[in-house]
Amino acid sequence: MEPLYKPQGVEERWQRTWEEEGLYNAEADDPREPFVICLPPPNVTDRLHMGHALNASVQDVLIRWHRMRDFNALWQPGYDHAGIALQAVMVKRLAGEGLTLQDVGRARFVELCWDFIRDYGGQIMGQLRTLGDSLDYRRHRFTMDDEYARAVMRFFVHLADKGYIYRGTRIVNWCPGCASTVSDLEVDHLEVDDTLTWIRYPLAEGDGHVTIATVRPPTMLADVAVAVHPDDERYRELVGKEAIVPIAERRVPIIADERVDREFGTGAVKITPGHDPMDWEIGRDHGLPEPMVIGLDGRMTEEAGEFAGLTQAEADEQIVARLEERGLIEKREPFRHAVGHCNRSGDRIEPLVLLQWWVEMKELVQPAIAALRDGRVRSKPEQQTKVMLSYLENIRPWCISRQLWWGHRIPVWYCPDAHTTIAETEPSACAECGSAELRQEDDVLDTWFSSALWPFATLGWPEETPDLETFYPGDVCSTGRDINFLWVSRMIWAGIELMGEPPFHDVNYHSMILAADGRRMSKSLGTGVDPTDLIEEHGADATRYGLLKMSSTQDVRFSVGAIEEGRKLANKLWNVSRLILANVADALPEIRPRDIEERWILARIDAARAEIERAIAAFEFSAATSTLYHLTFDDYCDWYAEAIKPRLYDGNDDARATALAALERLLKLLHPVMPHVTEEIWSNLPARESRLIVAPWPAEDERFADDLHALDRVQEATPIFKRSGVRIDLDDDQRRIFESKVRPERVQADGDPTAEIARLEKEISRAEGMLANERFVSKAPADVVEAERDKLERYRRELDAIRG
Repeated sequence: MEPLYKPQGVEERWQRTWEEEGLYNAEADDPREPFVICLPPPNVTDRLHMGHALNASVQDVLIRWHRMRDFNALWQPGYDHAGIALQAVMVKRLAGEGLTLQDVGRARFVELCWDFIRDYGGQIMGQLRTLGDSLDYRRHRFTMDDEYARAVMRFFVHLADKGYIYRGTRIVNWCPGCASTVSDLEVDHLEVDDTLTWIRYPLAEGDGHVTIATVRPPTMLADVAVAVHPDDERYRELVGKEAIVPIAERRVPIIADERVDREFGTGAVKITPGHDPMDWEIGRDHGLPEPMVIGLDGRMTEEAGEFAGLTQAEADEQIVARLEERGLIEKREPFRHAVGHCNRSGDRIEPLVLLQWWVEMKELVQPAIAALRDGRVRSKPEQQTKVMLSYLENIRPWCISRQLWWGHRIPVWYCPDAHTTIAETEPSACAECGSAELRQEDDVLDTWFSSALWPFATLGWPEETPDLETFYPGDVCSTGRDINFLWVSRMIWAGIELMGEPPFHDVNYHSMILAADGRRMSKSLGTGVDPTDLIEEHGADATRYGLLKMSSTQDVRFSVGAIEEGRKLANKLWNVSRLILANVADALPEIRPRDIEERWILARIDAARAEIERAIAAFEFSAATSTLYHLTFDDYCDWYAEAIKPRLYDGNDDARATALAALERLLKLLHPVMPHVTEEIWSNLPARESRLIVAPWPAEDERFADDLHALDRVQEATPIFKRSGVRIDLDDDQRRIFESKVRPERVQADGDPTAEIARLEKEISRAEGMLANERFVSKAPADVVEAERDKLERYRRELDAIRG
């Protein structure tokens, strides 16, 4: 039985060694060219999930590759403070003790949050270490650290001084579960089953009525108008008249507005500015009032009159019954539609009109739009640039206030006369009237407000530090498209606003890994896969390899087979290295090729180097792993190692030196993807002057390029012989390599060339027919079509080889 590579002990030892020896560190006074990766800071409550693991593997390949290429490589670790998420955790913990926020008070609650972080927070950083990620761990930053918090305050004051920040009443997304506003970008629009009710609103003058359709009858208590489309002939004569809202018995105008969807319901809609974003916009344009009958707890308010205190479901039942009694319901039927839900708590969002703090975005994002348009910031895939541009060009004001106690408290103070003072630190007196009696704003800032500063606040901004001068702007941001708007776009416009240039020039959006059945990965759905379990079972190197192999520009279904392939590759590399090291005696690595297979493997390694460099630079990590697999498994192990075994066993010095040199190069190419097994093997090679993690990346070497295809004929001869027993003509070197591979003396075969030619001709005809079929080429998956083309080429080569 072949010895197996046992990853866990090796991986833990090397991770500790690299960190203790400071091999991850980047220095501001280092003269080398910097390379900086922008890591999306996980929140302090996070544990490693599949998206984290994939993105971290992608970034570690980039940082290790650049480190080996002699860049001053910085990968900054740290967390954001997870305002809503951590507060939710703490509220739940308090509830378990029979306590509420009000019971403990704000100051004590913040202390408890810090205690939780010290005891339980930040687990993901240890999990990233287990995965083998080479972040510069000594540089750990946290968005609630004093220095970072100072940067956040400076940011707020800067935007306020320029007139971008204001306090105003607008419609917001209110989450009853979080008891806070949430961003538009933190709302998931989920399909739900409701009941659509057609309700008659009597006309205020004369007979007749106008019928509206709604899924939320309780909100009719806050209706202030009925709207129709100006081009809708059915209602043209009603525009300008009034209708009576049943139950509320309120007279409201019938207005015309182009935003009305004529296809929904009856084409006449109720306008409730206090509870619907589109209605709010229509109401503002028509000067309508904005009453609200649903409160912060999701129940009916005093404005709802006799229904006050009821849940919406209870109010719905009573209102519908009352309408039916009065004969005002035309019909009710099931209705499926998308409804906003908070992606933090899962609660249904309540659109409410509240006084909040806002950032006016239209002017702020213009430089970011220009940077995306002129290519100073590029996206992979390119489509994401268009997606971000569409968002920025249609951007709305950003609500940055959150009704939480955990987070950066908004740096605004009020005096008894309601004057506001904005300052980075607590002022001694009101800036307007001089009053010393000040009260700070209770709300905190949206967590993403502080995360927008990550590329430069982590480097010391607003101070002009050596780190900031050296490492800003950075180079690459790698992330999932789910935070394209929440984080990436904000870093771009904030970086240009505060630093004068974008924080990075490339954004790599990695694929989303779905469950094996195609659903999203979710712990609650039972479709999640814990990457720490994969690491425990298969090892970090295998897990990294498998995730990278699955990565692409398209979402992919999880396959444990890719990770198992990584484990097999590690074992294969381990065993071939044992073979080489056991038979090199005191030889040192040196390129001294004598035979064709040596020149061939050196040419293959250099060609693979070029392809790997191209793939990594283009963020095509699946292509890079494919190249590494075939180079290692097929070229080095199955062909080269088999061919040179006799010379190694015979003690040939040239073969030994060349084998070590080729193994060195192979390990360097593999290291960014599989760092631990490669470092372990590297440490056992003779004459090691450095760790592999900082060893130089292989330089271009075209000396053997002419021999890149020297073994093609042998490689064609082998499957033909194994399949049919047919031999093709080979020269002496080719025959020697062929026999070392297939051991023909062990095979009792008398091949029939005529029969094999006929079989190949039949396969060629079949493949040509499929590829000539436009339906197949256009409809079949691209990889299936490409595989058919590859087979056709192989059949043609084999046919040519047999025919000589």
